[in-house]
Amino acid sequence: MTNPSEPAGAADKLRARSDRRAFLRHASALTLAIPGLGAALAACSSEDHAREGADSAQQHPPQTTAGYDSSRLHNPDSKLDTALHQAIPHPLATVPATNAAVAQFARYDPALPPLSTQRTIDVHFHARQVPIRISSDSVVAGWTFDGNIPGPIVHCRVGDTIRFTLTNEMDVPHSMDFHAARIDPRTAFRSAVKGDTVSYTFTPRYAGAFLYHCGTAPVLMHLGSGMYGAIIVSPREPLPRAREFVLVHSEFYLGAANNDVRPFDYRRMLSELPDIVAFNGRPDQYTQAPIRVRAGERVRFWVVNAGPTLSCAFHVVGQQFDTVYLGAPPASAIHGVQTFAVAAGGGMVFELIADVPGEFPFVNHEFGHGQKGATGFMVVES
Repeated sequence: MTNPSEPAGAADKLRARSDRRAFLRHASALTLAIPGLGAALAACSSEDHAREGADSAQQHPPQTTAGYDSSRLHNPDSKLDTALHQAIPHPLATVPATNAAVAQFARYDPALPPLSTQRTIDVHFHARQVPIRISSDSVVAGWTFDGNIPGPIVHCRVGDTIRFTLTNEMDVPHSMDFHAARIDPRTAFRSAVKGDTVSYTFTPRYAGAFLYHCGTAPVLMHLGSGMYGAIIVSPREPLPRAREFVLVHSEFYLGAANNDVRPFDYRRMLSELPDIVAFNGRPDQYTQAPIRVRAGERVRFWVVNAGPTLSCAFHVVGQQFDTVYLGAPPASAIHGVQTFAVAAGGGMVFELIADVPGEFPFVNHEFGHGQKGATGFMVVES
């Protein structure tokens, strides 16, 4: 039965498309047995997608960037957080805001900031597009919180009140998703268009190393372009005294340079083959300027994996972790650990005693990724 409101032939096109998809699904099982069939099916599938894209373009003409309507912005959910949403125009690559000459390299300080003496903490971030020099020969067109990749480290306690505000200074809508918050995401994690501000309040219930990131669809594009950072939640009762460092692990998927600035590329993000993998946004920065501790000190790494896709098998060469917290410290500790994987979107706490002087590499032990820049040195000085 056809819909009288459909144009002539629309129902026949839809039925033919459905039959074609059913054939492709059944035939795909034969691709291993029949040489050459896989390529033929892929070509058929591509033709289908091309036709559908043309039909969709007619029904939903693209909007200009200036045409954002905040009432039409959708918050991410299981259907939208990894897919382009047609109602909101998005670039498939970040656009360089200026040339590379203005970007100076700065090592990201990995030291955990001290706790505030206040139990109510005001945090105000600005979404900004900024060129970031991540190495001597690479500048990226970053989408950032407060002009850096990663964004600022937030440090609080369990039970503190976080009063958060995001002001968007960019043409593209942005939002904020704190993994340390238990809150209605459709209200709190809503998107703000350029010039708008979003505010909400939350109280962390669990200690640990948590990710924060932009939650506007497609999340892969926003997170993969630099909009992430760490919120470290200390337990109510202090952990043993230690030298504490924060490492945010992430991947960079980049396009060809424009004015010596490389854009982040959404299609490459989908490929899951990063150009660079780094701790705290700069490949090998802690190889060139190592983390330094004194012999006999306890060292605590709060490791957050921003991804957006790959895990981080955290390991310190020549050492073992005497304690790793799988969940909220000080509970759920395991001991005598060589390596443990931190999932994309996750965070864990790693401790060791620096009882042997020397130079100790810390790495993502998934070396196909770790040797793209996720390597540093901890120097233990006697």
